[in-house]
Amino acid sequence: MELKKMLKRQRSFFESGTSRDLEYRRSALLKLKKNIKNNEEAIIDALREDLGKSPFESYETEIGMVYQEISYMLKHLRRLSAPKRVGTPLSCFPAVSRIYPEPYGVVLIMSPWNYPFQLTMVPLIGAIAAGNCAVVKPSAYSPAVSALVKKILSEIFSESYVCVVLGGREENRELLEMKYDYIFFTGSKAVGKQVMKSAAKSLTPLTLELGGKSPCIVDETADIPMAARRIVWGKFLNCGQTCVAPDYVLVHQKVKERFLKAVVRNIEALYGESPLESRDYGKIINEKHYDRLSAMLEGETPYYSCGTDRENCRIGPVVLSDTSWNDKVMEEEIFGPILPVIGFDDLNRIKEQISAGPRPLALYLFTRSGETQRYVIRNIPFGGGCINDTIMHLSTDRLPFGGIGESGMGSYHGRYSFRTFSHEKSILKRGQMIDVPLRYPPYGEKLKWLKLFLK
Repeated sequence: MELKKMLKRQRSFFESGTSRDLEYRRSALLKLKKNIKNNEEAIIDALREDLGKSPFESYETEIGMVYQEISYMLKHLRRLSAPKRVGTPLSCFPAVSRIYPEPYGVVLIMSPWNYPFQLTMVPLIGAIAAGNCAVVKPSAYSPAVSALVKKILSEIFSESYVCVVLGGREENRELLEMKYDYIFFTGSKAVGKQVMKSAAKSLTPLTLELGGKSPCIVDETADIPMAARRIVWGKFLNCGQTCVAPDYVLVHQKVKERFLKAVVRNIEALYGESPLESRDYGKIINEKHYDRLSAMLEGETPYYSCGTDRENCRIGPVVLSDTSWNDKVMEEEIFGPILPVIGFDDLNRIKEQISAGPRPLALYLFTRSGETQRYVIRNIPFGGGCINDTIMHLSTDRLPFGGIGESGMGSYHGRYSFRTFSHEKSILKRGQMIDVPLRYPPYGEKLKWLKLFLK
């Protein structure tokens, strides 16, 4: 594919105004939903091939979330697209102020391998709903899903509207050398920096959805059995390869041992005594990441471990009970099925430790104390999270999802996706019957009157 020619065709198509038409957007979303329905089994098979996901997990965390996003956009598209009248200050009298959402134009969407279907389609849905054309670049690390994404989209959309580009680093490099009107990237911090550097050359606006070490705090008032069950589910979902997975647990010393035992019970309850044999437990994406995770465990004596299988890129759940802040496993985002547990007895010190590092994408707190909830929310910066649960804030299209600082910039889901892919054009329409002379020279003694309007 000649990428420059493709991009030129997309610009011509966007300039034709077709993608801006509300009914065209609606029709595109309906076509997408129908073709996903037609390919559900193939999507599930591809996710099993790339990541070892079960059919339930594939629908729960990928396909179902895509349907939910399409349904939201179809229901709210007219309202989201309509100009919005806002108040006008007295200093502008007589006038009316409105905000007109308009698409950016041609957008580049670069998606990762860990949720390769959902994290490709959900941003695309926002881009389509807002009236853009899109170049979609799925990850080379999830080849089965990426090929299927190309098939699904090419069957219903022309390349001048939505184009899928497959390939690896060379294709990424070539794509980032071209000029877009917006870039949406989901992936690692290292690649995110490269994307931002490329965008800076042409001052292209962008959203970065990255990751980081998302803490989970369990205090002495928490419901330990429930906390353990929800943390085990959130941590080992997709074999730990989730950007908002609890990276490590900070548990109060008074309940640490009880928590550790509850974690082990719940691992075995969810995945059996041999998780590597469970059809509900996934695999590591490739040998490179398998070896990276194995290196993290060198010199560690796990509290709980249930085996590995390098040939099939599988690592069973691992729990570390004697972790310190200086251990190798705490140096970078784990992004795998390793759960370090650190005891604490002073919430203030925990706040200082977390705040001393990069701001996390997510934070989870298990407590019955309203005072503790207020303290954590007010004093620790993070992208978003849950109280007494994990991951689930990601599942609602009523909340914006995004990071802060090194965990990302910008947000999406639901109306926030529409806003991300739209420029809000501000228009002040002045009346012509009256022209208040206050603003015009000579100013003379007008300052005292100006102060009545602007104060």
